[in-house]
Amino acid sequence: MKKIEAIIKPFKLDDVRESLSDLGINGMTVTEVRGFGRQKGHTELYRGAEYMVDFLPKVKMEIVVTDDMLEQCLEAIIDTAQTGKIGDGKIFVYDVERAIRIRTLEENDDALM
Repeated sequence: MKKIEAIIKPFKLDDVRESLSDLGINGMTVTEVRGFGRQKGHTELYRGAEYMVDFLPKVKMEIVVTDDMLEQCLEAIIDTAQTGKIGDGKIFVYDVERAIRIRTLEENDDALM
């Protein structure tokens, strides 16, 4: 099993969720986060004073998938989230040693279905 952690632009969330749903991915965890990379933030004007906004709003999606679904999911996220502009985000992939569905005690691949 693999855990996919994708940090994307907030306005792309619904499109990415929909494309993953089309692949049969039913569950995910989504967190609103703030950060920056090469974008470095931007300046804003507030009451006549200019100030630097270092951290930009992003969305972090966490999904655990079976090994055979990994490449399809990565492709779906990239195809949907990519705008070609700076700040499109990043994807991290981790190995998952064990998964347990608490309600039924199903484990690993069975716990993901």
